[in-house]
Amino acid sequence: MVAALIVSAAACTTETSGGTGVGGSPKNAKIAFLMPDLASTRYEAYDAPLFKAEMKRLCGGCRVLYQNAAGDAAKQQQQADSVLAQGARVLVIDPVDSAAAATIVRTARSRGVAVIAYDRPIPAVKADYYISFDNEKIGAMIGRSLVDRLKADGARGGVLQVNGSPTDAAAGLIKKGMRGALDAGGVTVLAEYDTPSWEPSKAQSWVSGQISKFPGRIAGVAAANDGTGGGSVAAFKAAGVKVPPVTGNDAELAAAQRIVAGDQFTTVSKPIRTVAEAAATAAHAFLEGSRPRGNATLFDTPSELFTPTVVTRENIADVLVGDGRPLKAADVCTATYAADCAELGIR
Repeated sequence: MVAALIVSAAACTTETSGGTGVGGSPKNAKIAFLMPDLASTRYEAYDAPLFKAEMKRLCGGCRVLYQNAAGDAAKQQQQADSVLAQGARVLVIDPVDSAAAATIVRTARSRGVAVIAYDRPIPAVKADYYISFDNEKIGAMIGRSLVDRLKADGARGGVLQVNGSPTDAAAGLIKKGMRGALDAGGVTVLAEYDTPSWEPSKAQSWVSGQISKFPGRIAGVAAANDGTGGGSVAAFKAAGVKVPPVTGNDAELAAAQRIVAGDQFTTVSKPIRTVAEAAATAAHAFLEGSRPRGNATLFDTPSELFTPTVVTRENIADVLVGDGRPLKAADVCTATYAADCAELGIR
């Protein structure tokens, strides 16, 4: 996390903007912050508040126009049209549908509005900047962690691969990274599923069917995020079957509680403050007429990519929960999880 912040500081070096650059005074400027869905709790609880707070610190008179598309690409298009009509000078977007978002990018750039792709890339059209964690690396980390666990357990059988939304380019990168690590580790993928809109209930329904199809053969589940991981855990519990190691990603509160209780094997800690504040810094730079350089290039777009941390029961107290960490012990360690937290030294 500290390393990521150091990289962030270095990546925020800017140069005079060429091409799409807003420029002028940022005073009283409007910045759009368009998030994709409510299936992941992070956007309402963390991304939006953290982005707003950092923008306020950087530009007290600036106004953030926040919208959440609730998993509807057409709705996100309408929201983009609305904020552009309201005079947004920078558009930060986490797309519902990475392909459909190309239209939003074209429209914004035709009006001289800088576009920052946030967390999910927009491959078809070059945005002005991309801020995220390295999603293919995240997938590889998820896959390797599961391979190592299965080898340590001497587990037999294969795994289920529960991917994210088929319309999310970031999900495609995570999927590629997971499969590469599983294949390299010699683990058999019994079946895989692209989860529409990342919906946990759809992941749960699919996993339930696979439990019946592969009785006694599922040694683990490579799930692309905590929602699909939570749905997978729920499927095994509903079937009355012992839950095998199930991965996750995003370090949501519910996932932390499942890890503490031993129901979920891993999550991936991607300190949202890091990306939210980096996005605000980049947006402010565009407002002042500068162009962030980033630390990488992805889909021909200058990018700022951070490296996350795999969290297990063994390191959750050091990485994810407690003083100075992303989650508060008081929130994780409710009465249901108090004994498990005490065992792990979480206070």
